[in-house]
Amino acid sequence: MRLDKLLGHMGFGSRSEIKRWAKAGLITVNGAAIKDSGKQVDPDADDVQFDGQKVEYREYVYIMLHKPPGVISATEDRRERTVIDLLPDDMLCFEPFPVGRLDKDTEGLLLLTNDGKLSHELLAPRKHVPKTYFARVKGDVTEDDVAAMALGVTLDDGYVTKPAQLVIKSKESLPTEEVISHIELTITEGKFHQVKRMFESVGKQVVYLKRLTMGPLQLDSELPIGQWRELSEDELASLQQATS
Repeated sequence: MRLDKLLGHMGFGSRSEIKRWAKAGLITVNGAAIKDSGKQVDPDADDVQFDGQKVEYREYVYIMLHKPPGVISATEDRRERTVIDLLPDDMLCFEPFPVGRLDKDTEGLLLLTNDGKLSHELLAPRKHVPKTYFARVKGDVTEDDVAAMALGVTLDDGYVTKPAQLVIKSKESLPTEEVISHIELTITEGKFHQVKRMFESVGKQVVYLKRLTMGPLQLDSELPIGQWRELSEDELASLQQATS
C-alpha cells in the first residue's frame, strides 16, 4: 500500500499534507525517514511512525450505536442531524455508514461500519437475518394478532410479510380507558416502516419503537442513548458467522 494512502486512511491528513510532512522528515518507516510519500509499505509488517507516533493500521471499523430519536440513518444530510454526526473525528476517517436504517423517530441498535461485504450479507434478503424490536402499541394486542403475525400480514400496498414472531410482554391501561400493549416483534425483512405498518394492518398504532437485536448482535443495555462503542471480537465473530 502507498504510504500516503495508509496515512490518509488513518486520518493523518490529505495526500498533499502527507507529502509535505514526508519532505519535512516527520514520517519514518522501520526507523528511516521517508521523503517519498508514495513509497510502498506493508501495513502489517512495517513500523510506520508519524512524528514519533506509531501508526496502527486497520482497514475496518465496527460500531454499535444506540441511536436516539430525531436523528436520521444516513451519512450526510443538509438539513437533518445524521448518525454519523454522533461519531468523533477519529472514527470519521474510516468513512463508516449505517447498515440498514432506523426511522427518524425510532431508537435502538444501529450497526455502522465501512465493511461493505458484511453490510451486504446482513441486509441480503436471502439471509433472513432476524431483527427484534420492542414497541409500545396503542390498542389491545391479542393472541389473534400473534397468530396473524406468525402467518404474515398484508400491508397497505398489498405486500404480504414473511412470518414474524410477536410476543406480548405486558399491558397498561390509561385514564382514557385506552390500552397500551408492550410487545416484542421479530422480523426477517426490512420493508419501509415495516413494524408500524404491520400493526396498522391489524388496526393498531405503534407509539414507540426500539430495535433490540440484529442477528446475534444485541444492544448493550449499558450503552446510553446517543452513545457508541466498537464491537467486541466475540460480537464481530458472531455476526460474521451468522452471515457465512
